[in-house]
Amino acid sequence: MKTLTDFNFRDKKAIIRVDFNVPLNDKFEVTDATRIEAAKPTIDKILADGGSVILMSHLGRPKGVQDEFSLRHIVDRTAEILGRPVTFASDCVGHIAENASQNLKQGEVLLLENLRFYKEEEAGDIEFSKQLASLGDIYVNDAFGTAHRAHASTTIIAQFFPESRCFGLLLAKEIESLNKVLNNSVKPVTAVLGGSKVSSKITVIENVLDKIDHMIIGGGMTFTFIKALGGKIGNSICEDDKLELALDILAKAKEKNVQIHLPVDVVAANAFANDAETQVVDVNAIPDGWQGLDAGPKSLEQIKDVILNSKTILWNGPLGVFEMDSFSNGTIELGNFIAEATQKGAFSLVGGGDSVAAVKQFGFEPKMSYVSTGGGAMLEMLEGKNLPGISAIMC
Repeated sequence: MKTLTDFNFRDKKAIIRVDFNVPLNDKFEVTDATRIEAAKPTIDKILADGGSVILMSHLGRPKGVQDEFSLRHIVDRTAEILGRPVTFASDCVGHIAENASQNLKQGEVLLLENLRFYKEEEAGDIEFSKQLASLGDIYVNDAFGTAHRAHASTTIIAQFFPESRCFGLLLAKEIESLNKVLNNSVKPVTAVLGGSKVSSKITVIENVLDKIDHMIIGGGMTFTFIKALGGKIGNSICEDDKLELALDILAKAKEKNVQIHLPVDVVAANAFANDAETQVVDVNAIPDGWQGLDAGPKSLEQIKDVILNSKTILWNGPLGVFEMDSFSNGTIELGNFIAEATQKGAFSLVGGGDSVAAVKQFGFEPKMSYVSTGGGAMLEMLEGKNLPGISAIMC
């Protein structure tokens, strides 16, 4: 696996695929710069070597050229984070991009316009990839968030750099962290899987069963399992067409000696609202008209015991509707348990949109071993799929 440390970038132009798909407010200001900050170590290393940097990214899902999705909106924030000026090219291919690249001097940073202004980017067009490749001497992929897409800038471009392509520090760290959970884990290994649907996690569950000792199931998908086992779930969310699948998962886990931990009690509400009336009830005896929206105190005690005795922890999905204060306690307590286990030497990996959002919202990010930057890409790796953006560098 070639990384930045395998190259000296002196007098070289590195063209880096970054994931600067960051949220903007109505004034086009960056509201969460995590992804830009995550790319900084890679950029710093190249510049410290005496190289220059060409950054390419997408932003949003534009239909053709749309100013609201222009990467010019993030130039100032990028410059602020990098601590140096950033030049902007108002195109990513053609004479504007070529001139900007040719004029780039040692130690300078250039940001290209949104790749997705061209339909050729998502189509993986080879000619478009060739034009992008002509701008740099070394190709660096540091965009884990798009590594599961076979797009021009994430995959196809790599073939034009047979001896001079590598992973950036961020992408290398993502691969290393996932391998630590999936292939090189210290036992006991615990996976915490939450969220609303079993269907969205089924492939992950099937792939990790051979690698874990404990699986904690939480969130809305709990109730598909509880109903399948004959429990009364009231008005709780449930995938009725996945009841057999839930039983099949439980049987497979037993066969592989994986202990499944389902909640024993929940915080139930009489409406899906922050100000709803609530009560703590047994998970398999939720009254009609009520729905489970968070893990209960007995469930949290069980979870705490499992987490604190784990050496490797994967967290993907919240335990409740954490966006509402009334139903955030389970997710917060889980974060506290994992933080404590991490402090005692466990390796903890957090990934998936909702989990990452919760970790940031409640201040757990610095207390975890690693927080993944890629939602879909991480899920696909957990499912055991080969990611084209990773394969293109390694082949």
